[in-house]
Amino acid sequence: MLKQILSKLPKKVPKSDTSDSAQSDSGSATTFANVFQCTNVGVAISNKLNAVKRVSSAVFPASLSAGVEAVDPHVSFKDVSNIQKHNLFISKLNLCCSVYNINYPDKNCKEEDVKHQTLVELVDFVSSGSAKFTEPSIAAMCKMCASNLFRVFPPKFRASASASGGETEDEELMFDPSWSNLKIVYDLLLQFINYNALDQKVAKLHIDNAFIVRLLDLFDSEDPRERDCLKTILHRIYGKFMVHRPFIRKCVSDIIYRFVFETERHNGIAELLEIFGSVICGFALPLKEEHKMFLCRVLIPLHKPKSVSSYHQQLTYCVVQFIDKDPTLASTVITGLLKYWPVTNSQKELMFISELEEILDATIMTEFQKVMVPLFRRIACCLNSYHYQVISVNLLLF
Repeated sequence: MLKQILSKLPKKVPKSDTSDSAQSDSGSATTFANVFQCTNVGVAISNKLNAVKRVSSAVFPASLSAGVEAVDPHVSFKDVSNIQKHNLFISKLNLCCSVYNINYPDKNCKEEDVKHQTLVELVDFVSSGSAKFTEPSIAAMCKMCASNLFRVFPPKFRASASASGGETEDEELMFDPSWSNLKIVYDLLLQFINYNALDQKVAKLHIDNAFIVRLLDLFDSEDPRERDCLKTILHRIYGKFMVHRPFIRKCVSDIIYRFVFETERHNGIAELLEIFGSVICGFALPLKEEHKMFLCRVLIPLHKPKSVSSYHQQLTYCVVQFIDKDPTLASTVITGLLKYWPVTNSQKELMFISELEEILDATIMTEFQKVMVPLFRRIACCLNSYHYQVISVNLLLF
């Protein structure tokens, strides 16, 4: 009877099992709470880091923002110490990256004035020789120039210009309304390239092929003042960065190919030929095959377009420079000139005759004999022209 009563009483759980299970439950709960808390803290820290990263990448390039202290760009260089001038220089460059719409001058008038004044300060600072072009400042300089200079030209200008058949002489010159700021940016870029203490190994990483291509695209600008600045800057880049020379020659060849065989419209052919006029003078002898191909495939076909009058003087100079370097090229040039000889355009024919005069002055007898027969046949056709009296006067110069 006693045994039956005792068997119905609940059994006690061992103390060790209870404590173990409690510790296990509390441990799992604590672990879950710790993980949850760490997760929340990690998310918060990650969000803060991402926010800081977005701010720094908006001011400086991500790879170069480390170690650069942001300084108020509205402060003058005279009001900071020499140690802070470098950071202030970068801050002012980044401030000038903002581009405002010129169609609404009243909307951003104050910001535009601040930018203009800042650009003037940057030019004075660089010209004084106080600037130190480290990698962050070089990157900021190239970024500022790209933001202000690299742009797409309005298509209506090109459409109205091409409607005249490519005769650029009689076209009304177009001037960029934002030239006041563009001129300062070009001056700053030129001073940057000419800077004596500039590290070329670092600078060429930022003035790379993409930068040069965009710079060459600007030669199609309607504004002759801009093309003149570009001519000087590209010539300096060609002279200072030898690693970019083959690429520049290739890009210029592509521009001329497109002009001759596709569009027959480009505003900067004369300026590009002026650059190559001095480049050809520096070619070493004997001439490389690449340079001879440039003469045959680029310069000689430039006689074909109707707008040759806009760049004929520069073209003649380049061709004569090649013959002065290598007199054996004279027959090749004359043959090419006869190939593109105009038939119905008397003004263009007179230009060809004047160019032929300069070519013959530099031609040796052996080369002249190779083209003598076709040349005099062409001269005979000129003498039989209705413009005989005008053409014969030029032929007497032979």
